Amino acid sequence: MVETTGGGPQDGAAEVLDRPLPDGVRRKVVQIVADGFGGLTVAELPAQLRQYARFTPNRRAKFAGNAMAAALETDPLFRQRIGEKLRETEPELTGALDSGSPPPAADPLDVAAAAYVLRPPGWVKLVTAAGEEAQRADAERADEETRAELERLRAELDRAREHTRAETERLRADLDAAKKETDSLHRKLRSALADVKRGEAALRKLRGEMEAVRAEGQAQVSAAESETRRLKARLGETEAALEAARRAAREGRSVEDMRVRLLLDTVLDAAQGLRRELALPPVSVRPAETVDALEPGRMTPKDIAARALSEDDPAVLDQLLALPQAHLVVDGYNVTKTGYPQMPLEKQRLRLLGQLAQLAAQTGAEVTCVFDGAELAAPVLLAPPRGVRVLFSKPGITADELIRQLVRAEPPGRPVIVASTDREVADGVARAGARPVASAVLLKRLS
Repeated sequence: MVETTGGGPQDGAAEVLDRPLPDGVRRKVVQIVADGFGGLTVAELPAQLRQYARFTPNRRAKFAGNAMAAALETDPLFRQRIGEKLRETEPELTGALDSGSPPPAADPLDVAAAAYVLRPPGWVKLVTAAGEEAQRADAERADEETRAELERLRAELDRAREHTRAETERLRADLDAAKKETDSLHRKLRSALADVKRGEAALRKLRGEMEAVRAEGQAQVSAAESETRRLKARLGETEAALEAARRAAREGRSVEDMRVRLLLDTVLDAAQGLRRELALPPVSVRPAETVDALEPGRMTPKDIAARALSEDDPAVLDQLLALPQAHLVVDGYNVTKTGYPQMPLEKQRLRLLGQLAQLAAQTGAEVTCVFDGAELAAPVLLAPPRGVRVLFSKPGITADELIRQLVRAEPPGRPVIVASTDREVADGVARAGARPVASAVLLKRLS
């Protein structure tokens, strides 16, 4: 059993605190329990406090404050053990409390907290007095803070008043400056209005002068038109006289012109005979090679009658290709998609070009095959077969347009044959002097 000194805790055990423990005293009590907590074994601790045995004193005060205060109030044995730890750490204070004469210089909160733990006779009075002293201290501290706040607010009010006076003076100065600037602007406005009135007067004067100049210009224009009509009449008379003179000169030279034409025909016939005798080769550059295209392009033929043969007879194509300097232009994809559309485009091209190479070798005719460049998924690496010119239309130009360019590039009179089933292509090349044939006719000839 724990021994007590100076009357022991039982002397004041019957006393009861009839009001809540003051906050300041409660904080001190919790700190005393937290400090004495570590000197006890786990078995000496109440069951509800054993989970905090490993906590530091500060953590115990923070997390287990309520539990420790409740255990101290309800568990006399735990309170006695904490009191023993307090006597070990504060022997002077606890001795004074046991003797009934607390030290006057001690903090009332410390005295009240120790009395609450030790429960000496009269401890309720000590706790109550400490609470009242703490309330008086809090009230005095609040009064001090209130007075300090009041002084601060008075100082801020004085500063605000001073700032207001300074701002008022500044605004007055700005107002005076604005009034002066307004007066200056009024003077400038009156001057500008006077300038506007003078400008309007000058404008009215200029308008009058412009009207006079316009009237004079109209009179001059009328005179110039009259002179122009007179000069046109004279020009017509001069042109009529010149035409009459030219007609008279032509009639005078008609016999001489006839002789010159006869001589020219003789020279042309002699030149053709000389070409045959000397076996001169054809020109190395063909008109089709001058047409701008991606790879090669498109060409058209001239209309040459098939004489007594049907339009679907492949012999018509043989007759056309047998003409001197014949040029066959083939609408490539139109022919391949007519003859073998199920094949991939690359194989269609290779098959058609191989057949056209054989046709060129058999007939000796110039052959140009035109494909639409828009049909290409990638650049084509293609070696044209011997005797066949291969052209692809550029971006933005269709194969039909390239064929028409090829036809227009040929000289008048040359036999040009275009193989295509496209009606627009056929009509266009026919108007340009070429002979269209259906793709089916070419396919029959090739097969």
